[in-house]
Amino acid sequence: MDKLFGTDGIRGTANIHPMTAETALSVGRAAAHLCKRHNKRHRIVIGKDTRLSGYMIENALTAGICSMGVDVLLLGPIPTPGVAFITESMRADAGIVISASHNPYQDNGIKIFTEKGFKLSYEFEKEIEALISSGEINDIRPIAEEIGRAKRIDDAIGRYIVFCKNTLPKDLTFDGLKIVLDCANGATYKVAPIIFSELGAEVIAIHNHPDGKNINDNCGSQFTTNLSEKVKELNADIGLAFDGDGDRLIVVDENGVEISGDHILAICAKHMKDSQELHNKMVIITPMSNFGLRQTFDSLNINYKEADVGDRNVLELMQDAGSVLGGEQSGHVIFLNHHTTGDGIVSALQLVKILCESKKKVSELASIMTLSPQKLINIDVASKPPIEDLAEVTSAIKAAEVELGDQGRVFVRYSGTQQMCRVMVEGPTEETTATLAKNITAEIIKAIGA
Repeated sequence: MDKLFGTDGIRGTANIHPMTAETALSVGRAAAHLCKRHNKRHRIVIGKDTRLSGYMIENALTAGICSMGVDVLLLGPIPTPGVAFITESMRADAGIVISASHNPYQDNGIKIFTEKGFKLSYEFEKEIEALISSGEINDIRPIAEEIGRAKRIDDAIGRYIVFCKNTLPKDLTFDGLKIVLDCANGATYKVAPIIFSELGAEVIAIHNHPDGKNINDNCGSQFTTNLSEKVKELNADIGLAFDGDGDRLIVVDENGVEISGDHILAICAKHMKDSQELHNKMVIITPMSNFGLRQTFDSLNINYKEADVGDRNVLELMQDAGSVLGGEQSGHVIFLNHHTTGDGIVSALQLVKILCESKKKVSELASIMTLSPQKLINIDVASKPPIEDLAEVTSAIKAAEVELGDQGRVFVRYSGTQQMCRVMVEGPTEETTATLAKNITAEIIKAIGA
């Protein structure tokens, strides 16, 4: 059997392997079997985003889990970090999220959290794959009263709303702020407007009417044009864009200028250092983090370490380094003193808290960091052979590195969730970075382009 799990769970086009009802049934059975083997409690939480295919996968997972004698708690549409929170809060054995994050609606995915609300380890993922491929679980069939049950948790959203608000000081309100929320027609469409409204802000929500097919469709954290226009039109204080499953945040300042995940990290790191909340003065970043973020941290006497791309890798290094803050340029930010995983709403709340306490505009806060010129190109590829085996590609990379010297860097990697190769070049000028990125891209297209 092919490998199921990528860097962030299982993902693919819905109803095509591996994202089929058959696979979901098997994953549900294997996950339930492991829960019964490793824990005394026998309950698994399932949440999802707003994709049409979520119904199919939810029912298949539920059937698989129940067939192994484990109960299912169904949350309905809720952000991914909400599932992580409720899994731990309800003392469940595991939590499963049905979502393909920022991907288009045709795709879907399965992510699994442990009973403590952390992403499932690579070792457990391998166990699930082995159980399925070996057929070991096929003959394990509880019967009669041993079969599991499924029930809906009607107050799941309310529980998560309280959790998010509790990450702020009890006396803090957002009175007087005008905030535009882009909910990406995804999992935050209900909870985000409620949270910010209850905290006193004047909230204008856009892209908050999901129909199963419009999730991430020219909206959300990857497409902020509409958000930027709405912020300027309404003279709002800030715009907040979430992705389809609500674990990413990208910000638009009062002038409609996009603020990246790197800016969010810089702003929050400085604030936390000044208030002595930044343990070990340490922040975890990734190779995708802008060179300007590194320069900012150096100037602020903030330590940083680099994890491999992926929020699970960021979290692992955070735990090893004793850090409470880490994240990615894409908008995954982890506040480990508040949550076990990246949470777009929690990130937004922490940023708006700083906005209120500093009495500064977003653009002023963001001026702490100057981005180095960067060019990022995503290339659809037919296959993913090791980059070092592609002679012409490695030659183009080496030539770019020689030209940049110590004034920039090159980073080329495959996406862990899509059939895509990412080329990133940072350098002294926009022209230089664009030219070098295009040179490398051309060689990749020749070698393995789709």
